[in-house]
Amino acid sequence: MKIVCVGRNYAQHIDELKNEKPAEPVLFIKPDSAILHNKNPLVLPDFANDFHYEVELIVKINKLGKHIEEKFVHRYYDEIGLGIDITARDLQSRLKAKGLPWEKAKAFDNSAVVSRVFLPKTDFPGMQNIRFSLQKNGQTVQQGHTADMLWPIDKLISYISRFFTLKKGDLIFTGTPAGVGTMQINDIFTGYIEGREMFRVKVK
Repeated sequence: MKIVCVGRNYAQHIDELKNEKPAEPVLFIKPDSAILHNKNPLVLPDFANDFHYEVELIVKINKLGKHIEEKFVHRYYDEIGLGIDITARDLQSRLKAKGLPWEKAKAFDNSAVVSRVFLPKTDFPGMQNIRFSLQKNGQTVQQGHTADMLWPIDKLISYISRFFTLKKGDLIFTGTPAGVGTMQINDIFTGYIEGREMFRVKVK
C-alpha cells in the first residue's frame, strides 16, 4: 500500500506558510514504512531539528481504481480516519531552496501517524461536513472542517487516480488546516473526529 498526501488544500494553512495558492492539487507520496505503528512512541530522527505536526483527515481506498470519474468516487471508499503528516521543516526548507525533491523531509520512517480505527462514512451527514482537531498536551492547536477544503474529497480522489492507480488499502491524506507547529520531546498529541478520540501519540 501507499500513502498519497495532498498539500496546500486549506487556504489559511497556505497563508501561514506564505506559500502560493496552487492551481491544482499538490501531491506527494509516503511509503508504507512511513506509518508509525499503533501504540508506538514517536522517536524524532537526528537528521533534522525542526519537526512539525500537520493533522489530516484520511480516506481509506477499498478497491482498485484508475481514472475514476468524480460521480463514481463514492464507491471507492467507505471509511475515514485521522493522522499526522510529520514534516522535517528545516530539512524541507533547505531542499526546496535548492530546487531539490523533499521526500527526505516528508516520507521518512514513522512520519505518518495513522489512527487505530477508521469510521464508516455513513456515520456522517456528508463528506463536506466533518470536523476534526488536534490537541498538543491537552491544548487544541489545530481545528479543521472539510467544508474549508479547496478540493473536496471526491474531487481529490478523482484527480489523484489520473496519475496513480489506487489500490485497496491505500490511504489518502487530504491536507492540513492552519495551526501547524513544532514537536518536542515528551509532547503528547491527541487527534479527534467530531469529538471522538482517534489516536494518541507521545514524542520521545
